[in-house]
Amino acid sequence: MSLIPAGEFEMGSAVDRAWAEERPAHKVRLSRPYLMDQTEVTNAQFERFVKATGYKTLAERPIELSSIMAQLPPGSRPPPADALKPGSLVFMTPSGEVDLRDLSQWWKWTTGASWRAPEGPKSTLKGREQHPVVHLAWEDAQAYCQWAGKRLPTEAEWERAARGGVNGLPYVWGSEKPNDAARSGWFANIWQGAFPKRNTATDGYERTAPVRRFKPNPYGLFDMAGNVWEWTADWYDPEAYQARAGQLVVDPLGPGKALGRLAQRVQRGGSYLCHESYCTRFRPGARQGTAADSSSSHAGVRCAKSVE
Repeated sequence: MSLIPAGEFEMGSAVDRAWAEERPAHKVRLSRPYLMDQTEVTNAQFERFVKATGYKTLAERPIELSSIMAQLPPGSRPPPADALKPGSLVFMTPSGEVDLRDLSQWWKWTTGASWRAPEGPKSTLKGREQHPVVHLAWEDAQAYCQWAGKRLPTEAEWERAARGGVNGLPYVWGSEKPNDAARSGWFANIWQGAFPKRNTATDGYERTAPVRRFKPNPYGLFDMAGNVWEWTADWYDPEAYQARAGQLVVDPLGPGKALGRLAQRVQRGGSYLCHESYCTRFRPGARQGTAADSSSSHAGVRCAKSVE
């Protein structure tokens, strides 16, 4: 783990490409230092956790009909029995032109997909021991961190660590302008080519990459941009930053409870599917809310730890 010092930084984004939930950029002070994992949790690390505890991830458990019906409009018909078998969302490259507003054209519910089988029943972890573990729901990420004697980082802790400069001073890895990073020889595992139908894999990886394969930031943290999305401790509020405008916020923790029907937690860092023409959410100020009970082939975790 790397020590991240206490201090102030500018949280959020002010660049043209920023999404509404990233605005406005505002001052945040973290009053205590903390530790952050240098890498995303790997398949090998998660396997040790499972062997020690017998833990089953959400993607490996049968789906409860009541939880599905609670998310559907009143009067909806129950889904077929096959839809209740364990599984997860897997990215599938579409064969032709797609509407970028319709995520269902590349995300497919896949029975049998889990951290053990990232692309479904015929896939394995052979040769991917040092790749980040994926198909983790929020409770899976939290369970691993607790077992490891750590915790999930807050959203503010995650962003300060990603920016990597003392008092938030800019540096190329923490740039909100990805082209600046590319010109200086730094790169991350993100999508190259035309999203979502053609990935040229110029960075060497069509999907996840092993941890420590790209340059670390000044705090010694790897893959704070791209590779896999990382869960944080915070509930998601798309309007949180608007309420902080013009203020210096100390140790923000996000909402005290879930907002809305989907009960979303904040994910940070983007993934191997991020592309400049599509979402650009691999920037350090970018954020997204994801249903806490959702898992996918690009969602993992990185743990933090308080300094005693």
